[in-house]
Amino acid sequence: MFKPLLLALLVSAPAFAQPDVASLYELSTAGSSPSVKAGEKGTLVLEIKPKAGAHVSDEAPLKIELSGTGGATFQKQKLALADAVSKPPRFEVPFATGQKGKASLEAKLTFFICTEQSCNRQQKTVSVPVDVN
Repeated sequence: MFKPLLLALLVSAPAFAQPDVASLYELSTAGSSPSVKAGEKGTLVLEIKPKAGAHVSDEAPLKIELSGTGGATFQKQKLALADAVSKPPRFEVPFATGQKGKASLEAKLTFFICTEQSCNRQQKTVSVPVDVN
């Protein structure tokens, strides 16, 4: 007698789903150099902006691997939380350019975004185009 009622309650009960972790933050490259003269330096800006109720863990590892194409190079290819210029983590990384044309800057980020309930590892890749003129 109770089994059908219990089954009906379980099936109709709303699931307590975790929020989509990617909705807890935004990755921004605002402030990056969109164009640079050949042979000169530009800046790649990366910022992890947590939304209300979330934060980037300062205890779990944060790493960023940088690379470039089209003659764009970084003096430092690996970053950690200690390289951030502000909190929430914002990185301002200089890059050099080579010949004229199209270049691309790539950053592979690994970090943990946390709420009061959990911390979740995130792996994201960001690519920023640069016109070298």
